[in-house]
Amino acid sequence: MLGKGVGGGGGSKAPKPSFVSYVRPEEIHTNEKEVAEKEVTLHLLPGEQLLCEASTVLKCIQDDSGQHGICGKLVCTDFKIAFLGEESTLDDNEPQFKNKLIGENDITLHCVDQIYGVFDEKKKPLFGQLKKYPEKLIIHCKDLRVFHFCLRYTKEEEVKRIVSGIIHHTQAPKLLKRLFLFSYATAKQNSTATGPTHQTVMFDTIKDWHWELERTKGNIKYKAVSANEGYKVCEKLPAYFVVPVSLPEEDISCFQGRGIPIWCWSCHNGCALLKMSAFPKEQDESNLQIQKAFLDGIYKTIHNPPYETLKTEDLSNSFISLQEIQTSYSKFKQLFLIDNSSEFWDTDVKWFSLLESSNWLDIIRRCLKKAIEVIECLEVQNTNVLLIEENASDLCCIISSLVQVMMDPYCRTRFGFQSLIQKEWIMGGHCFLDRCNHLRQNDKEEVPVFLLFLDCVWQLVQQYPPAFEFTETYLTVLSDSLYIPIFSTFFFNSPYQKDANVHQRQLSLPLNPNKSSPKRGFFETDHLIKNLLGKRISKLINSSDELHDNFREFYDSWHSKIVDYHGLLLPHIEGPEIKVWAQRCLRWIPEAQILGGSPVAIMNKVLEMMEEVQSLQKKIDEKHNSLMAPPLDGLSLLRKPARLSSLFPFALLQRHSSKPVLPTNSWKTLGDEEDLAKQEDEFVDLGDV
Repeated sequence: MLGKGVGGGGGSKAPKPSFVSYVRPEEIHTNEKEVAEKEVTLHLLPGEQLLCEASTVLKCIQDDSGQHGICGKLVCTDFKIAFLGEESTLDDNEPQFKNKLIGENDITLHCVDQIYGVFDEKKKPLFGQLKKYPEKLIIHCKDLRVFHFCLRYTKEEEVKRIVSGIIHHTQAPKLLKRLFLFSYATAKQNSTATGPTHQTVMFDTIKDWHWELERTKGNIKYKAVSANEGYKVCEKLPAYFVVPVSLPEEDISCFQGRGIPIWCWSCHNGCALLKMSAFPKEQDESNLQIQKAFLDGIYKTIHNPPYETLKTEDLSNSFISLQEIQTSYSKFKQLFLIDNSSEFWDTDVKWFSLLESSNWLDIIRRCLKKAIEVIECLEVQNTNVLLIEENASDLCCIISSLVQVMMDPYCRTRFGFQSLIQKEWIMGGHCFLDRCNHLRQNDKEEVPVFLLFLDCVWQLVQQYPPAFEFTETYLTVLSDSLYIPIFSTFFFNSPYQKDANVHQRQLSLPLNPNKSSPKRGFFETDHLIKNLLGKRISKLINSSDELHDNFREFYDSWHSKIVDYHGLLLPHIEGPEIKVWAQRCLRWIPEAQILGGSPVAIMNKVLEMMEEVQSLQKKIDEKHNSLMAPPLDGLSLLRKPARLSSLFPFALLQRHSSKPVLPTNSWKTLGDEEDLAKQEDEFVDLGDV
């Protein structure tokens, strides 16, 4: 288990930090001109506007020597909160890792989670209109960063403007069309610059769906339809999607797409993974009879024993709830929102018990286990599987995506993974706008469903790195992109909402020990109709014991064989195998980093040895050819000593006293892939993911 205990537990506690200023306020104000000359220039994106600012703000930094402050200016735009202080100096020989859109001291407005103020040494949450303004501002971010800004030496009027501005623009409910992505797109639409050609399949044309059917060999039993073209049937469904060949297209419009089996993916043996939106519950008897007759017809199109059978999984009733996910993550994230070193050590002794009580790792385990159960039905039982959920846009997205990542090697490539997200999440109608609470209109709807999926994928990546074309850094940057209002991908609830708003404004937005499972599991198809109609099912054909035995036999049998990285992948889901996503969760906590350790440091040492071997081989070749070899310093080909961090490359962004370096161009000797860990030495860009 990789957790917070790394780097702690064995030594004495660090002394409790205290912030002490030895500079008098009058000295600060007399030196404002000198400080201003050292400030970083505020870089504005196209369409970005400055809203308010405050000078003589101290950014409090916690490092090995204690706590100190950097003097600068705190600004708020319609895109981000930014601190403009003296630029950090980096060794010219060390690479700079930066994001093109977000700087080290930038926080997008959508990334702000909670805002606190310190009044007389007491920390209180800030919201609404304030009668009294704090002497210190603390911002907790959704990417788990924590910022401390001391306002003690800032002019009173500037404190009022900057604090009120930040609270208003990060917490007040917003209108969709007031999001920054519209301002950015309007400013960029006249630009003639063209981006790189993407190979990601967008699934916004019927041609894309035909291509996916042919790729998975599902075009014999399933067909792409355009019944919802123009969103005339349902605003939650995409314009084009895939249904069974025998399903009449006119049936799709009967109940606005509900009760229709929608194709997700086809297995090599011809079995398919499908999903369906359930009918609303608590209906009158006449509606139930109409829907029952409709489902009788639907049932015949997807169940034709003995040639084709179907099992269904009601995720709304037999799986984790959105409330469980929300509650669990709320507890989990608090473990990483550390205000200071003292707080870190205070929680260190009980950290693992707090981690277990959050249940976040157990939820990840249950998601992976459910995906394996679905795979067992498809792979071993040769049975179609139908996932059912109220809107088929949350838990269905997680399970269907995980099944494809585990079974389809194409989905483990970079473009394949991006296409999968586009198909199952974007076109699948996942409510990114509500689940990320971008408009701040309903906190109860904010549930990190997509983040849970990425965490599950990370478990697979760290268990089977050779099977993936991308690294954990890719996943980490992707999780950060959820809160950057530049990418329209993660800022709408449905394809209809995106198309309606984009087309109305003529915009061109940029793309880019186990706990037991619930007792209810797979249902036989003769219970399908009652299940979809919201009726209680009195008895399951497959008992939980039988399901557990089938799962365990399949799981153990696969893990007893040699792993084929181009074939099926099943994750280890035993207790210690499910780990904390350290790079994402611990990257901003210096105490949790291992300097000079971790696989990154090992790989760096291997690369150094490779270069030394090459150097020696060159000398041998020259000697063999009877050539006078010029003096060669064996160390000249080796990398300079570098303090690597276990949380590379993100530790460099936040921790000036520990600058990790990895000579990335040598990775190219190991392969031709061009991901984030394999670019040029001088600059690695984390902004184009």
